[in-house]
Amino acid sequence: MKTTYSKEKGAEKRWYLIDASGIVLGRLASQLALVLRGKHKVDFTPHVNGGDCVIVLNAGSIRLTGNKINSKFLKKYTGYPGGLKQTPYSRLMKENPGRVLRRAVWGMLPHNVLGRRQIRALKIYQGAAHPHAPQKPVTITISKGRFVSGGQQ
Repeated sequence: MKTTYSKEKGAEKRWYLIDASGIVLGRLASQLALVLRGKHKVDFTPHVNGGDCVIVLNAGSIRLTGNKINSKFLKKYTGYPGGLKQTPYSRLMKENPGRVLRRAVWGMLPHNVLGRRQIRALKIYQGAAHPHAPQKPVTITISKGRFVSGGQQ
């Protein structure tokens, strides 16, 4: 039996639209990473960017469970002694909730050139409006941590 590998040139990119209102951050991020990598497709190949594009709306309405909103921090180290900068997630969710979601998804993608190419297919918007109507995205809903397909928009 011969193993077949898909090619990136022949892969068809679809666009999906997700309303993130009230969805838990980790559950949403894991499903987004799955679609961006292309693992939902039959012809998934690990070393090929065969994933689809995803538009996330209402990123400001994402939920964090437990006490993570107060106890979780974004940590950055400047490289200098005493240079640890910590930003609480409560402040991040007010200022830029898309950054929180992008970091969560990036943690689930490969940390190499392929992962950097895949994360570019993620478009995050804080409101309900987006400029990607010409791509005709398919609306997707998440139920119990899994995608449930919807109709055309």
